[in-house]
Amino acid sequence: MTLADTTAAVAKMAGAADSIGSTIKFAFKGGEGVIYLDGSGDPNSVSNENKSADCTVTIDFQDFNDLISGNLNPMGAFMSGKLKIDGDLGVAMKLSSLFG
Repeated sequence: MTLADTTAAVAKMAGAADSIGSTIKFAFKGGEGVIYLDGSGDPNSVSNENKSADCTVTIDFQDFNDLISGNLNPMGAFMSGKLKIDGDLGVAMKLSSLFG
């Protein structure tokens, strides 16, 4: 998948979910770009803007695609070091409502 494809998939998921009340940035290792989810309004919005967020999740681009497709367990990814969370951990816990 390309960044555009992945962004569209996240936008579809975010649009179907309730507002999360926070902002989250997914920063991809290796410079593939970012996906910025603004859940402070209703509905949630998604872009590729690289701006500050309440929580930043750093992950390999392929691992992220596996995560949103259900092929990678979020807790397992965190425990094995495949993803790193900076900022508000409570915000990261809200991701299950989007991807769960």
